Amino acid sequence: MEISPYLCAMNEKRWIRKPELTPEQQQAANDLMQSIYVDRFLATLLAQRNIKNFESAKDFFRPELSQLHDPFLMQDMSVAVERLSQAMAQGEKILIYGDYDVDGTTSVALFYGFLRKIYDKLDYYIPDRYAEGYGVSWQSIDWAQEHGFSLIVTLDCGIKSVDKVTEARHRGIDFIICDHHRPGADLPPAVAVLDPKREDCLYPYKELTGCGVGFKLLHAFCLHNGHDLEPLLNHLDLLVVSIAADIVPITGENRVLAYFGLQRLNTTPCVGVKALIQVAGFSSALDITNVVFGLGPRINAAGRIKHAREAVRLLLCDDEQDAQDFALEINKHNLSRRTFDSTMTEEALAMIQNDTWLADAKSTVLFKEDWHKGVIGIVASRCIEHFHRPTIILTQSNGKAAGSARSVPGFDVYEAIEECAELLEQFGGHTFAAGLTLPVENVDAFRQKFEEIVSSRILPEQLIPRIEVDLELELSAISPKFYKVMRQMAPFGPGNMTPVFATHGVHVAGRPTIMKEKHIKFEVFQGDSPPYTAVGFGMAHLYPDLMSGKPFSICYCVEENNFRGKQSLQLYLKDVKF
Repeated sequence: MEISPYLCAMNEKRWIRKPELTPEQQQAANDLMQSIYVDRFLATLLAQRNIKNFESAKDFFRPELSQLHDPFLMQDMSVAVERLSQAMAQGEKILIYGDYDVDGTTSVALFYGFLRKIYDKLDYYIPDRYAEGYGVSWQSIDWAQEHGFSLIVTLDCGIKSVDKVTEARHRGIDFIICDHHRPGADLPPAVAVLDPKREDCLYPYKELTGCGVGFKLLHAFCLHNGHDLEPLLNHLDLLVVSIAADIVPITGENRVLAYFGLQRLNTTPCVGVKALIQVAGFSSALDITNVVFGLGPRINAAGRIKHAREAVRLLLCDDEQDAQDFALEINKHNLSRRTFDSTMTEEALAMIQNDTWLADAKSTVLFKEDWHKGVIGIVASRCIEHFHRPTIILTQSNGKAAGSARSVPGFDVYEAIEECAELLEQFGGHTFAAGLTLPVENVDAFRQKFEEIVSSRILPEQLIPRIEVDLELELSAISPKFYKVMRQMAPFGPGNMTPVFATHGVHVAGRPTIMKEKHIKFEVFQGDSPPYTAVGFGMAHLYPDLMSGKPFSICYCVEENNFRGKQSLQLYLKDVKF
């Protein structure tokens, strides 16, 4: 079979250098060199992040909770607080309803965990991923009515549940919606709809997680009722897990919440999170990346393999032994998830490689009726690692084709799916990730139309993986002081990524070492600079070129290596070009 040019391009990576500083940014960088005593490279990194002067640098390096916005700036917040307060004053039964992913389960654990200390007529509900699907379900409304609940607070879902909320109103059940997904044309007829992405919402920060919106409601509730904020702030460990796992920008308010959330996570996490950290095997301080790849998948695994209520039960646990038992059980689910993930990814890649049309397409839409619904999103991401293009993985669930979509930088997969709305029964999500449901008989037509839309809109360069390079760096500029200042720019994540550098005209010192037949490690120097250890995972194939003696360019992050108590700086390679 002829190999697709897009597949060939996967061996290439585009190094996209950030634009040169504007005159205003350059002036800011010059001022920062003088006011906070950093070199021109660090000053440039800060200016790129819109740090303009001493005061903004202070806010950036030393966030304070006072930087959080007034929660009452959010549309409908006053109404939401009044209704929640009224329900508690009148002794109504309140149901806390959350989605089954990490954002949803941490939302419920935070909201319920806080309220239960001051109110006892409440319960929580997580829909079954397979029997009920995403969002507010008909089953949940029946359950709420049967058990006498008159107020439901949704977290990380509900913004598109117009029909369900309407029916609930007819049954005497009110809703407060806390969501962060894009609203549809009509808002649900809830008592209050809290969503920064509402067109009529003037809240200054639009990128909160579902857990973040729930936190803001409780923040407002505390202010309105004169409650101490400290018990609420004790739950910031859960909030940072939602921020990390939902891959939202770590800018503005999210950055403040993540900063203090990580402090909490690394000092006094709740009993359930502490048990999760232990089963994940972490022994040093956690950062956003550790949460994304270590804690997030384990919390998610409960809902993917069994039921997400188990994850909430762990996060709410007060007994250390019970928490250990729950965490070990969830860890088993995660091991099962990995097995499904690996098998399905192999099947998906084979389907693409063995089909000429699929291999040459600019999008991927795959359907297999027996794939595990709980890991289709993960498999979509895995496919993008091999075929860099918008991807949708579908499986059969309750007689329908249910799928998860993932995208590549710069392409809005939600808008592309929206263009296919006539073929779908339900869809929702973000620019880079979405979920959808459609009749099985529509899958082929959907695949064709989605491909037509993607082909007409996606740019050729978006089909090639990109590495965003912050700046070109001289190796001699790397020092313990340089790293110490750079490390204080954390927490890193979308909107404030770990700085990536490019250095040209470097040479190998000595002979590279192959590790586990896949990875490579070698010393590298530039001109008169001292040698630095560079590590390239999955780059063992570079050995012959490295041994040629030719100069080359490297693209990398600077990291600290701790080995047998000895600390040293090393370069974590992202790409090499000869």
